[in-house]
Amino acid sequence: MKNSLTTTDFNFPEQKGVYHGKVRDVYTIGEALLVMVATDRISAFDHVLPVGIPYKGQVLNQVATMFLEATEDIVPNWLIDVPDPNVAVGYRCKPIKVEMVIRGYLTGHAWREYREGKRELCGVKMPEGMRENDPFPEPIITPSTKADEDHDEDISRTAILEQELVDEASYLQMESYTRRLFQRGTEMAKKRGLILVDTKYEFGWLNGKVVLMDEIHTPDSSRYFYAEGYDERQVNGEGQRQLSKEFVRQWLIDHEFQGRADEQMPEIPDAFIHEITERYIELYEKITGKQMVKADTSAINQRIVDATTESLKTLIE
Repeated sequence: MKNSLTTTDFNFPEQKGVYHGKVRDVYTIGEALLVMVATDRISAFDHVLPVGIPYKGQVLNQVATMFLEATEDIVPNWLIDVPDPNVAVGYRCKPIKVEMVIRGYLTGHAWREYREGKRELCGVKMPEGMRENDPFPEPIITPSTKADEDHDEDISRTAILEQELVDEASYLQMESYTRRLFQRGTEMAKKRGLILVDTKYEFGWLNGKVVLMDEIHTPDSSRYFYAEGYDERQVNGEGQRQLSKEFVRQWLIDHEFQGRADEQMPEIPDAFIHEITERYIELYEKITGKQMVKADTSAINQRIVDATTESLKTLIE
């Protein structure tokens, strides 16, 4: 197997701290900058799998970069520089503790709620008579927030404002940004023969303005269907071909793991690790329309240190 980046312990110039997330490690540089390292870790059911997926971090970082650059005319974002295939350097923002989830189709969590008879999600009405993977009459925004256990929890616009998680004017601006970003992502996906099904956006404060943070339109934050054959599969009641990490979740389900307390993570065979890598590369090439150029992973940690340190020299005053 190729080398993969599963842990980081860097010491960049003027580093103040580090946060190790499920997939990304975020280094605080001085008071104003962040270095976000996209590792090759992969998570499902709120658990990090015990293996790295070669090139996954590169895919996530480069896809996110492409979409951030393609949407900066819609909303300002945190990104400043991409010194390494796995690294993004940007402004340190104050996060707004609401994730803006937008859904164009009835699938995933929304479908599970609908199947149980619910016709309202996050205060938004869902029409009667829909089937799994049907499009909504127009995309719906179903925000979420983090619970104490770090799980996502549905929340309505009313509850967000009542809990003063963000002021009303800023929230309405986030809604507007969310719809425009989703429309841009939908248009870009269509050109690649894809359907952007649902996604989420995270926003923060920078110099008193709402800005877009983190990743957007990546396979870890979004779901895509293949456009070819979509209508036929819906008519026949068949599942849709997805371009996402849903197949990893399904593999875990088939091996009796969904993250519950009494379940044990199955051993991940090398053949499946290779398959996940190939799927992520396929996703990159399908979404971007470019051939994936695999970065040299023979000394991946040193590669990141050298490139990122050089970048920070020009950014730190």
